[in-house]
Amino acid sequence: MPSSHVQLPLSRRGFLMASAGAGAALGLSAGPVRASTRRPFGRFGSPSARLTPGTLYVDARGRGDHTRVRDAVTAATGTGRTLVLAPGTYRETVAVDITRTEATWIGASENPRDVVIVYDNAAGTPKPGGGTYGTTGSATTTVQADGFTARWITFANDWLRADHPGVTGTQAVAIKVQGDRSAFHHCRFLGHQDTLYADSTALGTFARQYFSHCYAEGDVDFVFGRGTAVFEHCHFRTLNRTDLAAAPYGFVFAPSTAGANPRGYLVSRSRVTSEAPDAHYKLARPWVPSSDTTARPMLTVRDTHLGTGIDAVAPYTNMSAAFPWQNQRFAEYRNSGPGAVITVPENRPQLTPEQAESATRTAYLGDWTPWKESC
Repeated sequence: MPSSHVQLPLSRRGFLMASAGAGAALGLSAGPVRASTRRPFGRFGSPSARLTPGTLYVDARGRGDHTRVRDAVTAATGTGRTLVLAPGTYRETVAVDITRTEATWIGASENPRDVVIVYDNAAGTPKPGGGTYGTTGSATTTVQADGFTARWITFANDWLRADHPGVTGTQAVAIKVQGDRSAFHHCRFLGHQDTLYADSTALGTFARQYFSHCYAEGDVDFVFGRGTAVFEHCHFRTLNRTDLAAAPYGFVFAPSTAGANPRGYLVSRSRVTSEAPDAHYKLARPWVPSSDTTARPMLTVRDTHLGTGIDAVAPYTNMSAAFPWQNQRFAEYRNSGPGAVITVPENRPQLTPEQAESATRTAYLGDWTPWKESC
């Protein structure tokens, strides 16, 4: 997403640890069985007792089939493969291409704070062969395959503006999700600008995605893209910024839904909190990319608690004056909290009860019911 600011003198090199408290506040506690030194893969088997014949085990300490997630993905060819990740920090970039369908990744401890996939590329980071990575290339993890499921994993990008004052391309994606039927349960997404890229593989492809009991943090457009994505029981947290003298500090959502797509982002029964001063964040702004000027970004936020960090008077703003937010598909329904107070009605488009009947996970995801899946 476009950069609104260049430099951020923020000392958050240790933000993975700092964010753990926010994850705890979400209630992302460990399950009944935790991976341990003796059993690094918890209740999910081991190389000597595989969960299924197609299961591979990843452990940075060498107790699995592979020490890197990337190597396990390379080995897990075909469809229906499972990766079980032992607790650890995996500093690498990982890509799941379109051929590796119906893959499942499991954080063995059943606590997303224990399993972290992280790297530190940004859009403006120089590539070894010349040029820069760009927003898409900055992603720590990229998922293009259909049918991908992840549980209890943290996806992060810890690139910091303060460390690279000469870089203007400050977008730094933690994960880019493009496949249809992509589900994330009890996962965390950590970054600053463009943290979670919920997208599709092509303009005419409508990719359905589901995020349940997840946590995402950032500052500028940190949930963005053209995917059809449902967020249920999720926690979105806006970060503080010490480089800016005035609001807005950033924007939570920046959908770029294709005009032909009847479903964009749906946020339901979730919450938005902030470590920034009151009213210093916008809830959303529409992204109409130069590659698709017919886009009509769509976001519905319903039954969600909006904290003091959201500007209740004017929660939406334009990314470009040529595409005003009022012409897009933004709506709310039965939200609560100080950031949801309606003081200027024309700035807070509301669904009617009849319209709200179509703003459900079933309406958005069709015959795919990821909330019924168990591990």
